Amino acid sequence: MINKISKVAFTLFVVMLLISCKNTKQKLQEYVVTYNETIAPGFRAENVTLTTARGYINDSKIELRFETNLKQNESKKVATAVAFARMRQSMIKKEQIPTELIEEGVEFHLYYLADDNTVLGKEVLTKESLQYLK
Repeated sequence: MINKISKVAFTLFVVMLLISCKNTKQKLQEYVVTYNETIAPGFRAENVTLTTARGYINDSKIELRFETNLKQNESKKVATAVAFARMRQSMIKKEQIPTELIEEGVEFHLYYLADDNTVLGKEVLTKESLQYLK
């Protein structure tokens, strides 16, 4: 367990080191690759079965998709809102969602998907919204 945490911490450190020398578009591309190769395979959160990142360089946007094992209905949307907010906060705290990119103008679109790939919830993290999340 400690070895796994050390690997993730080291990977995030290397990513942050590489990111500091690049422009925003390069950082966006590297983040997406790093997320899909190192963060996503070991990602664990309640009801989340799979997560992926997709980058849109021209729009300065990154989509994070969280596929769940939940059925699509109104009660699930309401019940999961708090759990997903906690997960988002935890990801920001662990720098799995780097605030540096958000502060440089990259928007993070987080999609929480039901088991049939319909949207249970969506959030957009921007410079403006970040100030309320810290």
